[in-house]
Amino acid sequence: MEDVMNKLIEWGSTFGIKLIAAIAILVIGRIIAKSIRKLIVKVMDKRKVDKTISSFISSLAFSSLWVFVILAALSQLGIQTTSLMAVIGAAGLAIGLALQGSLSNFASGFLIILFKPFKVGDYVEAGGVSGTIYKITIFTTEYRTIDNKKIIVPNSQIMNGTITNYTAEKTRRVDLVLGVSYESDLKKVKDILMGIFQKHKLILKDPEPFVRLAEMAESSLNFKVRVWTKTEDYWTVYFDLTEQAKLEFDKNGINIPFPQMDVHLINK
Repeated sequence: MEDVMNKLIEWGSTFGIKLIAAIAILVIGRIIAKSIRKLIVKVMDKRKVDKTISSFISSLAFSSLWVFVILAALSQLGIQTTSLMAVIGAAGLAIGLALQGSLSNFASGFLIILFKPFKVGDYVEAGGVSGTIYKITIFTTEYRTIDNKKIIVPNSQIMNGTITNYTAEKTRRVDLVLGVSYESDLKKVKDILMGIFQKHKLILKDPEPFVRLAEMAESSLNFKVRVWTKTEDYWTVYFDLTEQAKLEFDKNGINIPFPQMDVHLINK
């Protein structure tokens, strides 16, 4: 009986030491994990990283460290963690396969927030959709189209294709092709167009406006017109030039060719 009591006391003292060590590992490990999470947030805030990214990375780092601390505490108690890690790995794999699409959208959302190919308010063409970016979340991106439709696109669809950001730069070039008849005076046409450019307040002087004869087509002489303007004035300039060119051509007797069909009637 005395031997049994001695063994119980010895086991209790040994287990007690292990238990105290495991608790110490949990307490100290949690403090260290929290400190690392705060440090990550602090560093990212200094570098002006998006709040969503800093929150995600800090939480991921804390969770990973906390799992490691728990496994270390269990190991200190003599519990075999190899099997437990295998179970956790298998469960993670099963969850990953089940949520493959969602994880792809999540990763793509993370990349969008990190690299910022566009921001809220930009007009973009991406994921097979054109519109103004209204909201960016970790899984989807919300557009507003010109006719005020709301379109929600999965982030993976956006990141797996080409992204065209029409409002990323402060200025844009307006390109037009204007056709006139073969009888037109080329110098007069160029002078008319340059006069329109000089009078329009929204057309930039630098880079200089460009107008050249670009093509001698089947029924018209096609002039290539290129002018620069502020991005927000693009469509105003585009429509103004189209309208003003027509009005000035009419005023100066410059004909604009159009498809015609000659019908010959034969009387028998």
